[in-house]
Amino acid sequence: MEWTTVLLCAIIVVATFLFWEFVARFTHKYVMHGFLWVWHKSHHSVHDHTLEKNDWFAVLFSLPSIGLFYYASLVSYNPYLLAVGLGILCYGIFYILFHDFVVHQRIKWRPKKSSKYLMRMIHAHYIHHSKHTKEGCEAFGFLFAPKKYEPAEFKQRKERQETQ
Repeated sequence: MEWTTVLLCAIIVVATFLFWEFVARFTHKYVMHGFLWVWHKSHHSVHDHTLEKNDWFAVLFSLPSIGLFYYASLVSYNPYLLAVGLGILCYGIFYILFHDFVVHQRIKWRPKKSSKYLMRMIHAHYIHHSKHTKEGCEAFGFLFAPKKYEPAEFKQRKERQETQ
């Protein structure tokens, strides 16, 4: 494979990963909090079981990646479609690590040193879960959160630094 193909595939993987945030945000807001609330509702309620109906979304969202890997490797080889499938897979892995492990602690693990970015993302997600209905929620993304979701302790530290 030529280096230009490898470089283009790497760009496609990164671009797909970033684009998938918009797909996830749109789907979370209009599908999960819309006509498939019947699945997602389990994620906004307190329960004591390991799996929830909401976990079906992981299966559903993996299908485009699986389909692209299958088609682009076994039906008609296409490294660019494989790169798209890999970008979607990478987003899925990030989602599981961030959302399920770091935020919801399905596996008790959280980085020892939390960055401002990580704390903003976790705080935004907690604000999203402060509502237990499909209406009135905010913060639907997983990679980006506006500064308004910055936790109070970071805002206070910044204010102290600015006044000194």
